[in-house]
Formats: sequence, structure tokens, C-alpha cells
Amino acid sequence: MLLYYMAKVLVGMSGGVDSSVTAHLLKEQGFDVEGVSFVLWEARQKDGASSCCAFAARDSAARTAAVLGLPLRVIDVRGAFYEKVIEPFVEAYGNGLTPNPCILCNKYIKFPYLLKAADEAGAAFIATGHYARIMRDNKQGVPDITPIAIAAQTGEKADRREPNIFLKKGRDEKKDQSYVLYVLTPAQLERLLLPLGDYTKEQVRQIARSVGLPAADRPESQEICFIEDRNYCRFLELLAPDIRRPGPIIGPDGSLVGMHNGIYRYTLGQRKGLGIASLEPCFVTKIDRQQNAVHVGCRESAMRGRIIIGDINWLCRPETSTFRADAKCRSMMEAKPAVLTLKGEGILVRFDEPEWAPAPGQSAVFYAGDTVIGGGIIMDTEES
Repeated sequence: MLLYYMAKVLVGMSGGVDSSVTAHLLKEQGFDVEGVSFVLWEARQKDGASSCCAFAARDSAARTAAVLGLPLRVIDVRGAFYEKVIEPFVEAYGNGLTPNPCILCNKYIKFPYLLKAADEAGAAFIATGHYARIMRDNKQGVPDITPIAIAAQTGEKADRREPNIFLKKGRDEKKDQSYVLYVLTPAQLERLLLPLGDYTKEQVRQIARSVGLPAADRPESQEICFIEDRNYCRFLELLAPDIRRPGPIIGPDGSLVGMHNGIYRYTLGQRKGLGIASLEPCFVTKIDRQQNAVHVGCRESAMRGRIIIGDINWLCRPETSTFRADAKCRSMMEAKPAVLTLKGEGILVRFDEPEWAPAPGQSAVFYAGDTVIGGGIIMDTEES
């Protein structure tokens, strides 16, 4: 990093310990650090919809910036966040899908707006507190894949070079967040710094305590930041009252075993909250949007051997139309070995062993070793 000494970097500061330590580490490394805090969503926008992405988070970020002696810029992106994250989130659940709003936020809000702010401030880099790593100018450990040219990603005509830049898993396997970063482009990765990629969570907390950062012992952020009470069904009902549409729950033999109050309440593999009586454990095995039906069955019925992926984003272009890679279908699940076959604009993923409940709407991310090749949205699944 000596080449970047005193280069300006904008750090996305949420008020949590990860982004706080990110700002501290970069300052210690000699960067000219400025903080950016986004106003994403306010409880008063919708009656009863509370949010942790409001005043408390911004106050924590402001306190951290004051301790570190950093300027902090607050940017209101509520309109864009509602359009690009909240509305697709509600629509997807209404269609029986299981979306990942963090990925939508990274793609449309956090990184584009950080880069826009960096350009306005004359900053060479942006940084976040994600637990992932970026490898620059070194292909070691990147087997059987070729970097995609920046021009192919962005449509630019001037730059046809290969960027030689790779997104890799964080060292701490329990905290690795490379999954939610697959939607970035090589051009964005070139300007991104991820200082926490070589640290564990406990090491990050120890650093925060050692320098007296206000967020040192702040609790871990929740999965969906704009739903403070974690009751996503209530949130959806407040924003889209018409989403409640009763329908049948169908057993493995095709018989009616109960009624549901809306397919948005269910996801593939779900066991709790089904509202049916059964001698054996039942799991959601299929959500039929056309029939407004939820299908249930035994655990094995929720296993899938194949998934079909669309809306692909490549970070490293595969050299052949069929190749082996590891595929990860949820952020907290382990990547499993599979054969990937390019099919037009999509990909057919065939797992070596059936995978547990890959849900349409979620993302599947592909790895070669610890390097992210790319990923996309699960469009459909097949049992074998």
C-alpha cells in the first residue's frame, strides 16, 4: 500500500464496528480518509415500519468519525433505495421468491453512490467493512478461468485490457462476505479497498477496543437492515396490503393438507410456521405462483440436484461452456462442487450431490478455490 500513501479514500460508514475499524486501519496505513454515511430508510416513511438504518446508525458513525478525526458526509439515497431495493423486495416475495436485499443494495446503491461521492471528492478509492479480499496483479490461485475485460463489463470501447484483479473469500470462513459482492464489476473492484479481509471478527473487535471506538461492542447487524424487528411478513403487509391472498397447502400425494394466508410467508426448505398438522416433519418443497399454492413434503423432497441461473455477472470469464466450480446458494451455506454449463444467457448448475433447498430469488455464487468467478439469480430448480 506504500504506493497509495496519502491517497484519498471514502469509507462507507454504517456506524458498526466493521466499517469503523476499516476507517481506522486505512488512516493508520497513511490514507487520507473521509467517511460517508447513507440515509437509506426511515421509519416515518411508512406507518409502523421501523428501521435500524436511521438516526442511531448515523449517530454512531458520527461519533466514530469524531474519535478518528475524520470528516463525515451524509448522503440521502432514500428515493433510490426504495425504488431499487424495497420495491423489488416486496414484489419478489409477492411472487413466491426469496430475494436477497443486501445484494440489490450493493449493486444499485452502496457501491455506485460511494463511487459517485468519491468522484465528487476527488478520491481514488472507496472502502467498506466487508470480510473479503481483493487480489491485484497476481493470478496465483485462480485456476481454469480467464479475467473478463473491463470493456466487456461496462460497454466502454477504449479499454480492452484484462484487469488482473480478483475478488476472493475473506480469511475468516465464518464471516466471509464475498457472496454478497459478486455483483460488482472489475472496474468497481479496481477502486475498492477491503481492509478486513485478513482479519477475524474478534480481531476486529479487539482493534476497536484498543483505540476506543464507540462501536467496539455494538451488536452484530441483523440480516435485513430495514426490518428492525425481523418480522418481514408484517413489513410486507404494511407496504403491500394486497399481498395477502389465501391459497392451498398441498401434501406430497397431491391432497389438500391446509390453507395459507399468502405465498410470501414461505420459502423452499421452510419447516416452522407451516400451520399444518403432520405426524412427520414437513418442509416446503415448492411454491407455485400460478396456482397460489404451497407444496410440502419430507426433507428429501426439498433437495435439488440442478438449478437454473439467470441475470449473470461474471468477474472471471470461463474458458469453456462447461466447467467445474463450487456453487454457493445462500450466504451462510457452504459452496458445493458442481458442473456449470452455459445455456444462452443463463447457466445450468448440476451439483455433485443434491443441495438443500436452493430457493428461487436467491443468488448462486460460483468459486474457483477461494476466488469468485461470478454469480446470478436462481430462476428455477430441478430435483435431478
